Amino acid sequence: MAERKIALLGQPNSGKSTIFNNLTGSRQHVGNWPGKTVEKKEGTFSYNGTTYTVADLPGSYSLSANSDEEVVTRNYIASGEAELVCILADASQLERSLFMLADYVGINTPAMLVLTMTDVAMQKGRAVDVKVLEEKLGIPVVGMVAPERKEYDKFYRVLEAAIKQPRYLIADDLFELYEENDLYQEVLTLVPEGGIGQYSAQWLAAKLMDGDKVVADMLDNKNVISNFMEKAKNGSLITSDCKFAWIGKLIEGAVSKTKATSEILTKFDRAAISKTKGKWIAIGIVLAALCGSMVVAAPFMGIGFAMIPPLSSLVRSIVFSVGGPDWLASLINTSVCTPLGWVIAMVGFVFGVNLVFGYIEQVGYMARVSYVFDNTMNKLGLQGKSVMPLLMGFGCTMGGAAGARVLDNWGQKLLTMALVWAVPCGAIFSVVPTLATAFFGSGSVLVMVFLFALMFLHMFVTAKVFGRTLSPKENRVGLIMELPPYHKPRWKDLIRTTFGNVWGTFKKAFRVVVVISAVFWLLSYSFVAGEASILQRIGETIEPVTKVFGLSWQSFMAFIASMISKEGVLGVFSAIYTGDGSIIEMATKVASADANITEIMAASISRAEGLALIVAVTFNVPCVVAIASTYQESHSLKWTVRIALYYVVTALILSGITYHIANLFM
Repeated sequence: MAERKIALLGQPNSGKSTIFNNLTGSRQHVGNWPGKTVEKKEGTFSYNGTTYTVADLPGSYSLSANSDEEVVTRNYIASGEAELVCILADASQLERSLFMLADYVGINTPAMLVLTMTDVAMQKGRAVDVKVLEEKLGIPVVGMVAPERKEYDKFYRVLEAAIKQPRYLIADDLFELYEENDLYQEVLTLVPEGGIGQYSAQWLAAKLMDGDKVVADMLDNKNVISNFMEKAKNGSLITSDCKFAWIGKLIEGAVSKTKATSEILTKFDRAAISKTKGKWIAIGIVLAALCGSMVVAAPFMGIGFAMIPPLSSLVRSIVFSVGGPDWLASLINTSVCTPLGWVIAMVGFVFGVNLVFGYIEQVGYMARVSYVFDNTMNKLGLQGKSVMPLLMGFGCTMGGAAGARVLDNWGQKLLTMALVWAVPCGAIFSVVPTLATAFFGSGSVLVMVFLFALMFLHMFVTAKVFGRTLSPKENRVGLIMELPPYHKPRWKDLIRTTFGNVWGTFKKAFRVVVVISAVFWLLSYSFVAGEASILQRIGETIEPVTKVFGLSWQSFMAFIASMISKEGVLGVFSAIYTGDGSIIEMATKVASADANITEIMAASISRAEGLALIVAVTFNVPCVVAIASTYQESHSLKWTVRIALYYVVTALILSGITYHIANLFM
């Protein structure tokens, strides 16, 4: 069977991910490009006896050197590794989305143009004649609705022809527009006449006009080039004007209006993109969406949590019936049965989040949320798209981490997930108010206000700590987008994509949770009755150190347990103070807490230590499923571990500071 390699290139929201997923299905793998914190996606599909390997290149708005994503993308294109580059453009906003094609002009790698969202273009009253575009560009052009499977037959046919007879983009008209400018004429003399590799002289000259330092480093006469770039500080405006003028000529005669359309925003849209009203509308819609996600997820979560006790009892009865030891039943329950229930509940929430928020994105509202919060997110080194995962974090950290996949920049995606960990999730709100009430009674409201203030401080500091590496100032790019028109969701595509995400999350999360739970079981289980576990002995040994952070060994055990499940904190105290159940079973919710445990805690722990414990638990690693979800989305064990260690350390530091200050007044 013959083998071919192609690449998908396009701006964010051009339908690139949809096409990649529909082409490759489950035959795909994700990692990072060598030496770069940039996500690399590859997959395969077969057609007419030929196997195609597809590289899904990072989404970007141009081929400039503004980010690692853009550099990786253009280096890959110029390497010649892909025989053909499929350049995607949104037919519903062709003027903007063809900018990537204009930036591609001058790279001598065969290409074809794929127009997506042709149905949305028709709804807006625009018809695109692909034959006219094909004649003007000299490359194959195909129009399609990316989510519709029946549309792929014509894509396959055009692709097959383009592979057999490679064609190169013709854009002499754009070069002529460049050459009308004296600065371009000057810089053209500074580059090799035959270009460098796949990069033509015209493309190199245009990039020097843009102030592209990566291209400048590829050339000789660096002093002369540096002087030119200093002189041509506004060169990018010149090249951009030329590109948009070329695009305007390109679509002349290729795009026609099929009906009169109004460009006036609706009353709702004017409010939705307002810098003040828009934020409150967005928050309200997101909160409603979170509630909707929980409603959708409730059956799955109910099944997941409900199956743990009977499954655990069944395992115990089977193990005991064959004469197996108690520790074996405990190990199976803790490292397999309980994680299975957790992960089923978790993917239920993933399903709900993907379905509900996917609906919001498909109808076109998500872009409005990103727009109104862009300036706010910029203060944290992020862009407007990051606000959705952060708001989703109030429901579940795992959902917030999964929601970060909407970001196109890998560094900003990971930074967003790191900040999501600082947002108190639903489990925190089920445990911390109980603890706060036990120690402070009616003053628990002030404790919650204090925690929210700490949350904002924590997020700000975390953004500074990780932002230097993941989102350095020189690589930050503002949010560039046209607001998409509102349109009906494509339910088949939405459900298919949702189930695909759920299955991928389940497989990876279950493996991670099983390993972590098994390790925690080994450290927490007492093999000899009355004998302290390894974890308890460690806790008692290092208590002089944990006291510095305001935690006794008992509180420290609860702190450790909160990494597994926030709900397990009360159960761990129950196991320690009442002797009813093992620490590990309490931490994993296999056993339940004593009804009077909050009274016992309030009598045994000082208020200063209680406040320190609340802070430590709130800002500790969210839970084991959050770790699994972060690893699933980042594809980086190193960064997942780094973020986890950072949260453990900062939680203890915040706990220690809180304890020593509170001890002065309590």
